[in-house]
Amino acid sequence: MAQTIDEFARGTEHLEDREHLAARLASGDRLRIKFGVDPTAPDIHLGHTVPMRRLRAWQEAGHLPVIIIGDWTARIGDPTGRSETRPPLSAETVAANAQTYLDQLFAILDRERTEVRFQSEWFDGIGLSEILRLCAGRTVQQLMQRADFSERMAAERPIGVHELLYPLLQGYDSVAVDADLEIGGTDQLFNLLAARDVQRWYGRPVQDVATFPILEGTDGVRKMSKSYGNYIGVAESPEEQYGKAMSIPDGMIVRWLTLVTDVPAAEVEEIARGLAAEEVNPRDAKARLARAIVIQFHGSGAAEAAEAAFRRVHGGGGMPDEVPEVAFATADAPRDAVGFVADALRAVGDGRSGSDIRRALSQSGVTLNDPDAGVRHAVTDPKTPIRFTADGAAGGPRVVVGEGGVTVHPGAVLQVGKRLFIRCVAR
Repeated sequence: MAQTIDEFARGTEHLEDREHLAARLASGDRLRIKFGVDPTAPDIHLGHTVPMRRLRAWQEAGHLPVIIIGDWTARIGDPTGRSETRPPLSAETVAANAQTYLDQLFAILDRERTEVRFQSEWFDGIGLSEILRLCAGRTVQQLMQRADFSERMAAERPIGVHELLYPLLQGYDSVAVDADLEIGGTDQLFNLLAARDVQRWYGRPVQDVATFPILEGTDGVRKMSKSYGNYIGVAESPEEQYGKAMSIPDGMIVRWLTLVTDVPAAEVEEIARGLAAEEVNPRDAKARLARAIVIQFHGSGAAEAAEAAFRRVHGGGGMPDEVPEVAFATADAPRDAVGFVADALRAVGDGRSGSDIRRALSQSGVTLNDPDAGVRHAVTDPKTPIRFTADGAAGGPRVVVGEGGVTVHPGAVLQVGKRLFIRCVAR
């Protein structure tokens, strides 16, 4: 199926060579589209899916995604793109990470129409003479133009010789799989362009290159990352995905619609116009975004249920149907709010730090609720004394606020942030 270059290039930040690629698309050629996967971590978040989603669109148009698992370079330690060398991983860790990654990737791509290749297919048997031949095609000066290399050199931080080879090895991947086009994040532009030189050196047709923006996380500021806690995971529940999408800043709505959904371009443009003219409520636009995200990973039924749950909790002051329970021992002496909340979070597997809890308290993000009585008490002072007791709880209030702090009885619900509810029960 022939495509126009505009259809093909949705969301791209850099496209090389646009005219050459446009001609190939117009001719109806079936392209081999290379996408490299770094198996150093097993989990995919929404930021990773930006180029993957374009792969799926191109796959549906008849092109062939060729996934390269970087198992060989992961075992020797490749550059991180930051300020240090990435430590090498064992073959067992790489294999386990790669399989988990592929399982999540195929939630987006059609497995039957995808070619998966491992670097070890060609690098395990490569000899020193071939490595030297590969190195002869580039100069040290050319390799040092890579931003993180030049920055580390200027700061007198070490650069391993093996790291300088990495762009060449990635380029050799393109030779090995006969890539027509390689895609990746904008931080990979240097390596993707370097592969064109490697292909020329080996007398092969030169690949085109398309890069995509690094997606900002739910905070709208830093790039999406698990370490920043601003991510939406591909494997997360529909409710988590929907709720997190509804929390993004208004200024991110159009960008996210463009990069992480299949919402038609014309509709995205109409939403952008309506938001700018204040004719579209940002909450409605976020709901459109959240539904689209959940549908692609869990289906339309799950999206409808997640939306209903979100509206019940955030629109009508209700709670989810299922709330985890945490058993507390009856205590004669109260604890401060930070300790009480930390114990509850730890029991449900939430690893928030003490500073995170203090921040939530100061921002009125922690409440103690009596659902039946309609009582909702915000705890804002980290030093607020909180005592849990089963004495006198039957038929009485579950949250009692007094001069000496807050007394919590079984059945009270602790809410932290917008989406986490914990029911307090007696041990």
